[in-house]
Amino acid sequence: MEQVPAPPAATPSIRDVRLLPKAHLHLHFTGSMRPSTLLELADKHGVHLPEALSSGRPPKLRATDERGWFRFQRLYDMARSVLRDEDDIRRLVLEAAEDERADGSGWLEIQVDPTSYAPRLGGLIPALELVLGTVEDASRATGVGIRVLVAANRMKHPLDARTLARLAVRYADRGVVGFGLSNDERRGMARDFDRAFAIAREGGLLAAPHGGELAGPSSVRDCVDDLGAGRVGHGVRAAEDPRLMQRLADRQITCEVCPASNVALGVYEKPEDVPLRTLFEAGVPLALGADDPLLFGSRLAEQYRSAREVHGFSDAELAELARQSVRGSCAPKDEKERLLAGIDAWLVS
Repeated sequence: MEQVPAPPAATPSIRDVRLLPKAHLHLHFTGSMRPSTLLELADKHGVHLPEALSSGRPPKLRATDERGWFRFQRLYDMARSVLRDEDDIRRLVLEAAEDERADGSGWLEIQVDPTSYAPRLGGLIPALELVLGTVEDASRATGVGIRVLVAANRMKHPLDARTLARLAVRYADRGVVGFGLSNDERRGMARDFDRAFAIAREGGLLAAPHGGELAGPSSVRDCVDDLGAGRVGHGVRAAEDPRLMQRLADRQITCEVCPASNVALGVYEKPEDVPLRTLFEAGVPLALGADDPLLFGSRLAEQYRSAREVHGFSDAELAELARQSVRGSCAPKDEKERLLAGIDAWLVS
């Protein structure tokens, strides 16, 4: 009798990471812009963009030295220059919310330094109020919960940071949930901004400064010791210090790890060099973030794909990463419970 070949074994289905509910805790305002929107707004306002921003491809970046960081910051500032009126701000926030929804993000905490937009939007308070009003509208339109972290610039005087901290506290009941510190962490000392962060914490805001990206583990320790960080933007270099990792794990201080930007900026040479599993297995709570998709070329879901494909995370581990992002967020209790239930449902789908 002729042998009938057995049917091929069924390929196990791979759960779509875009359907995994998650929170996005590390996204910068201008950096959330779609490349197509950047081009259209530049055309609208007659802004000439360098080829690095107009080519439609992520620019080649490396910020491990001051010259590289300066180039990155110059490109970011050029992109920000196309945001000139209320309609531009509304478009950016709505499109960011739409992109978050498409990637499975049910909660977004977007970071903005309102002083960067104030000159074109009528001042510091009108700029922040516009952002907050637009965030509320976009959240209602998309179903994505959105809140704002006001971020100071560590390249400016600490007194400027105190002004922003007081402003952030003033709007704590209108959508501001945290206070951050961004730009090149190799410049200046974290403790120079301790008073600004004390103002923010005393006003009920989460302290979420950047640290442990371009500088090493000591930068993360400074964020915790000097600024009272409840979360650390990036924090990935903590993996170089086991005692620090244990401390972060014990205190459940979430690190907002952004794998794509780490590689793009030269913090690590290759995706597999990002110590995601080292941090995860040490018990450090993690929240994957896209940082600046406009410049780094990938959004939130791609960070989860990288965890799966590059670092070998199972679906159960991806679900735990998503849970950690939700637990580390400033979402209300009922919102956290809804997202956590959705994560459990994804895992059994």
